[in-house]
Amino acid sequence: MMETVLGAIVGYLLGSIPVGFLLVRWKKNIDIRTVGSGNIGATNVTRVLGKPWGISVAIFDMAKGGALVLLCKHLLGMDPMALTVIGIASVLGHNFPVRLRFKGGKGVSTTYGVLFALCPLGALLSGAVWYVTMRVTKYVSVASMFSVSLAPLFMKLLGAHSYYVYGGAILALLVIIRHRSNIRNLMEGKELKVGNKR
Repeated sequence: MMETVLGAIVGYLLGSIPVGFLLVRWKKNIDIRTVGSGNIGATNVTRVLGKPWGISVAIFDMAKGGALVLLCKHLLGMDPMALTVIGIASVLGHNFPVRLRFKGGKGVSTTYGVLFALCPLGALLSGAVWYVTMRVTKYVSVASMFSVSLAPLFMKLLGAHSYYVYGGAILALLVIIRHRSNIRNLMEGKELKVGNKR
């Protein structure tokens, strides 16, 4: 139990590293929360700094979610429940970082990092859905919510541990909750499309 608690604390702290915020502050000396969508994640970083930097942020955000889970899974042999808790804690760290007064990102990349660590094929299938949906709709938010919502189903069909499936469902719910403003913008026809910098 103690190792689970310690793992969750470390996961939260790693998840709390606001790399998008720090990168934009370093490159342009501005607060990314004041431009574009106001989000600190990869999509908004792409709008502000360009695609290469946005991809870099996405990779880092995935890594900070999945690396610790993989370490605990393969080197420490921690059980599925502990791994699920640690993964969720990492996403919560990204969404509610202490450094930014608990106002962080939407957790999509970090969620994908955790999903990959728990069930690689399920995460890859979900990622494929994200790409196709994004190309068809031109809305990153729609692709994100739809694809992560399918992740628990993919994990279930692939025979993943029930804790991973439950964890995937919780992470999907978190992503949808964090996209409340996007859902409102979609309903009002104000949502930013790919390539739109406003």
